[in-house]
Amino acid sequence: MARHPKYWYAKYMPESVIERFMKKKEPLIASHITGIRSATGVEAEGWFVACPLSPRLFMSEPEDFIYHRLIQCGKIAQDLGAKIIGLGAFTSVVGDGGVTVAKNLNIAVTTGNSYTVATAIEAAVDGARRMGIELPNATVAVVGATGSIGKTCASILSHQAGAVVLIGRDPEKLDATKAEMPAPNAGKISTSTDIAFGLRDADIVVTVTSAVDVVVQPEHLKIGAVVCDVARPRDVSVRVARERNDVLVVEGGVVAVPGPDVNFGMSFGFPPKTAYACMSETMMLALEGRYESFTLGKSVSVAQVEQTTMLAKKHGFHLAGYRSFEKAVSEEAIGAIRANADRKRAAGLPSAARSPQPAAR
Repeated sequence: MARHPKYWYAKYMPESVIERFMKKKEPLIASHITGIRSATGVEAEGWFVACPLSPRLFMSEPEDFIYHRLIQCGKIAQDLGAKIIGLGAFTSVVGDGGVTVAKNLNIAVTTGNSYTVATAIEAAVDGARRMGIELPNATVAVVGATGSIGKTCASILSHQAGAVVLIGRDPEKLDATKAEMPAPNAGKISTSTDIAFGLRDADIVVTVTSAVDVVVQPEHLKIGAVVCDVARPRDVSVRVARERNDVLVVEGGVVAVPGPDVNFGMSFGFPPKTAYACMSETMMLALEGRYESFTLGKSVSVAQVEQTTMLAKKHGFHLAGYRSFEKAVSEEAIGAIRANADRKRAAGLPSAARSPQPAAR
């Protein structure tokens, strides 16, 4: 959570003290966004409205309290003249994915999840290319595949990958999800309820569970694997960053926002003129004049992902880098990870943990 510059002293205070303060603090206007200009010439402006709650509070406080705070944010946006508000990060995870918020506002609401999925897939595929992985020969694993976002990721990637493993906790739901996959690709799709077994041969991992705790550990991953963690809270253990210098982990892409003079009016840890994909979905809908509740609820369709991909191309949004455990991932870092993977493979080191359970289906 970015701390507003007005409260610079907060970095010296214990988290528990800050959270007590947050629960009493009303939402506020954090900044005015200017300079957004589409490749078509259309311009837009907007505002960041801060909901001053930590990730832990978002996940632990009663839903009614969270809804009240988010509706307050939406009403601030209405008063400013905004025609659409985008929920991002934890604000889109809690509750019903914006449905209740939208019912209580007179402006459109989107979670930004459609473009988040689009950029996650793009980041995973591009990361694989940079790591020397050929997608038609690669095995892709989707962790949390029975969820709506997981299904969408698996469906899209099944057209491109050599094999797809659907990983989840419920074998019946996994079978049902497999049955929903595009018929021409069914033969290359398997399922697993054992994450260690399911990931052991995966060259590319997309993880999108709703788990409270991390589920992907260092010993699960193949040498040279690419992992795209779309989940919030994070699915991938921070131990992976510490212990596996041969694995590339990204948390979705950093998106370049079009316009020579883009100014967000504040820093949230990204390079200038770049933003999260969820933010970018809101901006592109505004540029398109589509003031509608585009991505609401917990489901994301393939059609929605395709539409945001087309809108991004039309208006000039594109990937501009990666984030991993809240830090930027440079080209040099990716090159070093690939070199480490090559050395480990050449040395014949074991690739990943081997599950004793015959969990493939």
